[in-house]
Amino acid sequence: MTTTTDNAPLRDHYNSYAIGFGDVIATVPADAWSNPSPCDGWTARDVVGHVVDTQRDFFAGHGVDLGPAPSLDDPVAAWRTHRDAVATRLADPSIADRAFDGHFGPTTIGETLIRFYGFDMIAHRWDVAAAAGLGHRFTDDQLAEMETAADGFGDALYSEGVCERVDIPAGADRQTALLARLGRRAF
Repeated sequence: MTTTTDNAPLRDHYNSYAIGFGDVIATVPADAWSNPSPCDGWTARDVVGHVVDTQRDFFAGHGVDLGPAPSLDDPVAAWRTHRDAVATRLADPSIADRAFDGHFGPTTIGETLIRFYGFDMIAHRWDVAAAAGLGHRFTDDQLAEMETAADGFGDALYSEGVCERVDIPAGADRQTALLARLGRRAF
């Protein structure tokens, strides 16, 4: 008899991030996808591509095929296709529970997807919304989660190609202060 782990909580956690990201990108007007984002050199479409590509690269690095890369001609449809492919893989305990030595020590594919890539799916919501000229407010829970993650990343957060150091403006509200920690100028 084979025993399997119930990965529904992990899959649901991933889906909560992925659906939230998808909800934001679904509000982007068709003519705004080429607008520059707060991420230097990236358009709104490029931000979606980054989130898709980094997750695909992560899975590929662990020998997991997500199928063909979705076309970013329609970023909303591309995201849905990608999200569904990831959720399908997370349903398989042999994938989600696969252990490896990560940057911060022993972990699993599922845990890394939630801790690091979940953070990415929350943070980049603001980038896409800002590129489209839309306001986006994080919930208190999302702010707390990103603050905790940023604390855990330590100086690795400021590695080349991740986040640049930006001074937090005096009197900044919680979201503005967090965005500054993440290299974004929301002021």
